[in-house]
Amino acid sequence: MQSIALDKLVAHPDNPNRMSKANFTKLVRNIQQTGKYEPLIVRPCPGNPERFQIINGHHRVKALRELGYTHADAVIWDVDDRQTDILLATLNRLHGSDMLEKKLALLKKLTSRMQAKQLARLVPQTARQLERLANFKLPEAPAQPKPLAAPCVFFLSDEQLADVEDALFLAQLDSKQKTKAAKRAAALTKIARFFLASSRSTKK
Repeated sequence: MQSIALDKLVAHPDNPNRMSKANFTKLVRNIQQTGKYEPLIVRPCPGNPERFQIINGHHRVKALRELGYTHADAVIWDVDDRQTDILLATLNRLHGSDMLEKKLALLKKLTSRMQAKQLARLVPQTARQLERLANFKLPEAPAQPKPLAAPCVFFLSDEQLADVEDALFLAQLDSKQKTKAAKRAAALTKIARFFLASSRSTKK
């Protein structure tokens, strides 16, 4: 971790990440109120060893400049152009998802401490969304459904399709399945098992 002067930081020209004006305003407010932010990720700037190129944290740098900061905390990574391109494509997109129960509990705790309108100035949700979430009740978990059958897709010529249809027709003559799809699935399995059994006996 190093403290780097903002005038020594250079934005990467290929950075694809964009932030809405509303979310950027909230980022500025968060840093302003807490004085804390996630450290930047930078690398020595190619062709200019006295500067550092930003890999992750372009909006944080913009926010810090807007707030009058002169330095930023950063982690320096020694990565080449290929690795940097991969990082630019992934660092702002690889993330998990919220656990609904815990997210609701957290938001309810926050709204109990401050008004939704005030909280909405700091978090991604609007005041209206926060009010709804604070009163939201999770539905009871439904009974676990039976696992769905796995799809199986083939692309056949007309001749191959005719042979397969004939084989399926014969294999399902004694089928006890109720639906057409179930009968065909059972027939296909029957044909496959017959082939496997014949193949094993041949090898013996």
